Amino acid sequence: MTNSPFPNRLRTGRELVAAGLAEPGAATLIDRAGEIFPVAVTAHLAQSMTAGDALARQFVPGAGEFVAGAADRSDPIGDTAHSPLPGIVHRYPDRVLLTPLLVCPAYCRFCFRRETVGQKDAGLSHAELDAAYSYIESKPEIWEVILSGGDPLMLPPRRLASIIARIGAIPHVAVIRIHTRLPVLDPARVTRSLVKALETDKAMFVVLHCNHPAELNEAVRAACAAFIKAGIPMLSQTVLLAGVNDDAGIFAALMRKLVACRIKPYYLHHPDLAPGTAHFRVAIERGQELMRELRGRLSGLCQPQYVLDIPGGFGKVPIGPEYLRRGDGGWAVTDWQGRTHAYPEQRDGRPDIAAAGPV
Repeated sequence: MTNSPFPNRLRTGRELVAAGLAEPGAATLIDRAGEIFPVAVTAHLAQSMTAGDALARQFVPGAGEFVAGAADRSDPIGDTAHSPLPGIVHRYPDRVLLTPLLVCPAYCRFCFRRETVGQKDAGLSHAELDAAYSYIESKPEIWEVILSGGDPLMLPPRRLASIIARIGAIPHVAVIRIHTRLPVLDPARVTRSLVKALETDKAMFVVLHCNHPAELNEAVRAACAAFIKAGIPMLSQTVLLAGVNDDAGIFAALMRKLVACRIKPYYLHHPDLAPGTAHFRVAIERGQELMRELRGRLSGLCQPQYVLDIPGGFGKVPIGPEYLRRGDGGWAVTDWQGRTHAYPEQRDGRPDIAAAGPV
């Protein structure tokens, strides 16, 4: 980043301490953590965070990474069980995940793919990419291809454009979706050539991973605007994280800020059971409470769907609060203020007999 006092990426405990982003005694712990899962903090992030704040907590290793949770899983959402070949995860019939690259500009300490992301052999070879394309071509039920990783926007624009063009040439693929954290981590990399690389005749969506309103500073908003002005709709996904965004005020500010940037909140993810991430996890009841607090207080545009990725590879399910239950002779509906109302039973489109009166 221009005029930055920091190197392009901070990777060691000594560098993070020198930047004022970690306590002097934490350097050894940070380096130990980096031996398990890579450490990288971009110059943009370094200028945006202070030691111990909500941004630093996401990227600077802490002692919690060495505490094993009883429920930890090395493959928490079961990617391996649904990976018929390298770079492909095919969990749902109509969509497939393609991971051409398993590196990121910076490494979130809660990453659910920490066992594979940032390691050696982090990119697909040309032969592996060709095999992935052939797999997608062989499955006419695949309607959507999701580029994930790692961060696919780390690819050189020319290579990214070739991947988009190749996928776009498959007749039964109608939608291409890109999951990225790049605009938040290193917005200067969102260049005209990168945006142009996403041009396609198919429906293209960019889904931004963003967890805290402080992430959406001026540079990040400008980077996102570059996609939107090019006609590419943006959605967002957020991970519910203890000590980062598990507060109704912070969460509401994030959702509103995203919508003001013309980014539609899509998913709120309950944190996955990745090793060394137990200190980020919150109770499901807390997530439901947050969603309940925001219902009615925020525009529907600001409401993401709260989801849990079932361990073992069984897919995402909504886990938001319940507002509807069986009541006497019909339904009991709870409004956003906690008041309960009766709603009559309906039977196959016919008028309710009691409500209609005698015929």
